[in-house]
Amino acid sequence: MTEFARTVRRGGTAALARLGWTRSSYLLLSAFVATLFVIIVVWWPLVVDYFATADPARPLWVQLDWLLLGIFAAMSLLIMSGADLKADALIVAVGLAGGLVIESWGTQTNLWTYYTLERPPLWIIPAWPIASLAIDRLYRLLARITNLQLPISQSLYWIIFPAFYLLMLFFVWPTLNKSFTWIALGLCALLIATPADHRGAVLTFAAGTGLGYFLERWGTTRECWTYYTREIPPLFAVLAHGMAAVAFWRTGLLVKLVGQRVQRIEPMSTLIRVIRSFR
Repeated sequence: MTEFARTVRRGGTAALARLGWTRSSYLLLSAFVATLFVIIVVWWPLVVDYFATADPARPLWVQLDWLLLGIFAAMSLLIMSGADLKADALIVAVGLAGGLVIESWGTQTNLWTYYTLERPPLWIIPAWPIASLAIDRLYRLLARITNLQLPISQSLYWIIFPAFYLLMLFFVWPTLNKSFTWIALGLCALLIATPADHRGAVLTFAAGTGLGYFLERWGTTRECWTYYTREIPPLFAVLAHGMAAVAFWRTGLLVKLVGQRVQRIEPMSTLIRVIRSFR
């Protein structure tokens, strides 16, 4: 290997280290690409309909969906940064379950409607764990670059989350006759009233809201989904991504806590069995 090649290799390794890429990063990206491939294959008619809107008379680069491509590129880079399969598996599991619940609530109550009229469409569910991974990386970045002290975090928390709840109440008001909506309101009230980490909640909310804006901007301007208010996009929908991120984060913390307690119980039960064997 020449000295130039060694220099290039060292430079590439250093660049990957600065990006936070690990061996798990490539496995995670492969899973991401595989998921997209499965969605394309299973829902091929939707893909055909999408490309049928292209105009052969216009240049291809003008018709490319640069916002969608930018979102995919940003999320791909984010999920590869600091990837850890063990920790990320929990984020993916919570994101899948939480996404299914949220999409079921919104589509069953007609707060939003997809162009396919599915309630909910299964092809949108994998987007939630992918977004959850990207939000986790954004949260880590915000945690590193911000110096949010506890008093400020607490003040921001009790301004942001009650304000969001009032906005949510206003937005979902037409669906108060739906049990799904009461469950959603109850869960949000419980989460807001029992903060586990003010700083973590504020930063996670900010990360989820930031990514949520671009997702909602794309989805509503392309009419992939439409809210009953016809806004492009509604402020509530953007902020709801932040609240969903906090809910997923808190659920992950709860699962970890339960797992730790189970691990403590197991040695104790083993000790009890050993003591009983000597009787």
